[in-house]
Amino acid sequence: MADVAPLDIAAPRAHRRTQTLAVVFAGFCAFLTLYAPQPLLPMLSSAFQVSAKAVTRVMAVSTFAVVLAAPLVGILADRFGRKRVIVRSAVLLAVPALLAATSASLGQLLLWRFWQGIFTPGIFAVTIAYINEEWADGAGSAMAAYVAGTVLGGFSGRMVSALVAAEFSWRWSFVALGVLDVLGAVAMWIWLPADRRRKPAPRTASMAGAMWRHLRNPRLAATYAVGFCVLFTLVAAFTYVNFYLAAPPFGLSTRGLGLVFTVYLVGAAITPIAGRAIDRMGHRFALTMAMAGGAAGISLTLVPHLVFVMAGLAMCCTGVWIAQSSASSYIGTVAKEAQAAAVGLYVMFYYLGGSFGSELPGHFWTRGGWPVCVALIVAVQLLTVTLGAIFWRPQRVEPRA
Repeated sequence: MADVAPLDIAAPRAHRRTQTLAVVFAGFCAFLTLYAPQPLLPMLSSAFQVSAKAVTRVMAVSTFAVVLAAPLVGILADRFGRKRVIVRSAVLLAVPALLAATSASLGQLLLWRFWQGIFTPGIFAVTIAYINEEWADGAGSAMAAYVAGTVLGGFSGRMVSALVAAEFSWRWSFVALGVLDVLGAVAMWIWLPADRRRKPAPRTASMAGAMWRHLRNPRLAATYAVGFCVLFTLVAAFTYVNFYLAAPPFGLSTRGLGLVFTVYLVGAAITPIAGRAIDRMGHRFALTMAMAGGAAGISLTLVPHLVFVMAGLAMCCTGVWIAQSSASSYIGTVAKEAQAAAVGLYVMFYYLGGSFGSELPGHFWTRGGWPVCVALIVAVQLLTVTLGAIFWRPQRVEPRA
């Protein structure tokens, strides 16, 4: 028996490492294409002869489509299985990415971006539910690993789109992203284990009832509001900062704007460490520290020097990723039924915040430029801290049988 025990211990550990690697791939694919056009916005504005406010709809239409699709993916995942929905969604994401390269007008580009948003929750929302159900303990660390994957995907998508567009054209950027989507789907098909704790699919009526109960739960409702605010701050900051940095005194090119997103790598390095802190010190503490640091960071971008802007953006996005890890794992401690539906609602509000983050700051930009946008972002970050302080009860993640 003594000779067998090490193998008995090693096998589950190897399985868990593979499982963690797979959810990192899922995070990568979920965010690879959704925000990839951000560094291209000044170029697209020129190509289609539209204003900055009009071209930001390239971002808003995708997040709005996510809002429409998010509540439904939980039902599909419960009925057909988590892995099946995740992998097939990744394959489907490649189709509108490739078709976006053929766009002859802004309207056509918006159409394909809409379909990208429709397929995104099949990865994003379902993977969060997968983690909350498949990890008996350490869900905070697993969620942080997943969010680190989303950070890497978000960085890679923006970097690839900027570098390819600078070298060739914006059309080839979408082709490159579509190819990466296909490769990511293959990786998840190979590495993502089938869900072991799958429960019988609930009826649609019972699922709708569960969603209504989730919305009436003050702790969950506050978490949905937190998700709204978290993505609002990220999208607002990293959409309009491109116009700020493309203008004097910075004057960055499309390639330069893509390199700005290297600050995402800071978040990729810090977020897994923060995940362990979530498990030890609780969700509310992590949320407060993350958003307070993000508010300080976005304020730092007002200093008209690129080093300070980069440092501030790094603080801002790192705060967002930690807050996202905290909110996503907090759902698993609060939702005692229909977790996929609970996560679907979270994703709906999360991306609704992203849609508003693309559109609403445009009105502030036209009136006062970047400083007024920063004031709006800080106000939303402080609101996020207030929601967590009032509604999130301090608690550690309890191990689940």
